[in-house]
Formats: sequence, C-alpha cells, structure tokens
Amino acid sequence: MRLPISAAFLAIALAATPAAPPPGAPRTLVFFGDSLTAGYGLEDPANDAYPALIQRRIDAAGLHWRVVNAGLSGETSAGGLRRVEWVLRQPVDIFVLALGSNDGLRGIDPAATRANLAAIIRRVRATQPAARIVLVGMRVPTNMGDDYERAFAGIFPRVASEEGVALIPFLLEGVGGRPELNQADGMHPTAAGHQIVADTLWRTLQPLLK
Repeated sequence: MRLPISAAFLAIALAATPAAPPPGAPRTLVFFGDSLTAGYGLEDPANDAYPALIQRRIDAAGLHWRVVNAGLSGETSAGGLRRVEWVLRQPVDIFVLALGSNDGLRGIDPAATRANLAAIIRRVRATQPAARIVLVGMRVPTNMGDDYERAFAGIFPRVASEEGVALIPFLLEGVGGRPELNQADGMHPTAAGHQIVADTLWRTLQPLLK
C-alpha cells in the first residue's frame, strides 16, 4: 500500500516556514490522511481523489479556499504524528484528520492509535490555534474479530469528544464493502467511490467553509 510521497506533500515538506498569508489570500483546508486521501490506484489522483473534488465544489460555490492534499499512502497514526509538523509549516484554517485505517489493518493496539490521534490534534492546536479540526472515523474489516472491530470503531468518537473536535463518523460511508465502488483490492475507492466520499465530507465541511 506504499507509494511515493505525493507532490502536494513534498511541496509542503520542502518549503521553509512561511510568513503570514498576505491580505486577500485564500484560506487553507488541509486533508491529512493516508492512501484513501492520496487517491491510491486512481488514474489521475490529482483530479479524482476526494480532496480535488472538494476543491472543485469550493470553486463552484465561489468560496475563497485552497485545498491541500497531505495524504501519504501507507501512513499510520504514528507516522502522521511524526510528519504533522511539516504540514503545519503553512497557515491552516481547517485541518481534516483522516488517519487510522492502516493502524486497523495492522492490528495496532487501539489505545496507541487513540493516543496518536489525540496528540496530532494537540499539535495542530499548539501550532495553529485558530484552525478548526475535523476528525474522520475509520473502520476495520470484519475479519479482524468482533472485539477488535468494536474497540477500533470506538476510537474516533472518544477522541472527538475528549478533544472537542467535529466528527465525521466514517470516511467510506456508502462506499466500503461495495465492490462496484472499490478497486480490485476491495479497500481503495474508485473515482466513483471518491465522489461519494466527497459527498460525505461536504455535508460537514460546507458550513465550516462559509
């Protein structure tokens, strides 16, 4: 599930810490996630992954926002905690945290995932105190066992409640488990699947963007 770091993330990671944005500059919406965010397996992820679809909706609505796709294939919550400082070198107005799926696939202790997600949220707040934060829930396949599945699903509402952030319950709502909306691996959405993911996120993001 690992791919080279996306061009968007490289641009962020290699840049020096910028000054405050000039007056009139667009506000910034960052999607911080894994292969589901990066658009793994899509023919044209720069245009077909859900962050690009959100950007098109923003533009169509006449809103002055710039979307950054900081998705990295193979990323875990621990890896995200290590790299989040690079992403926060730019001004961030909304930070969407969409990590955890690889933790679940690897059977990582849910307590560790929960601690990492909470730590990422606190880093964002410390660096970008005015940013709005949205946490996106993930689920694991049923073959991980009922106990693990329940424990993993409970991570996201607990972190959202304890850290006081908005929660989108499940990134792949309406997409997960539907073969016609997923690639051959059964885990990564097709372009049509990403359209539905964008619908799910837009319901929560649209009011924040205004």
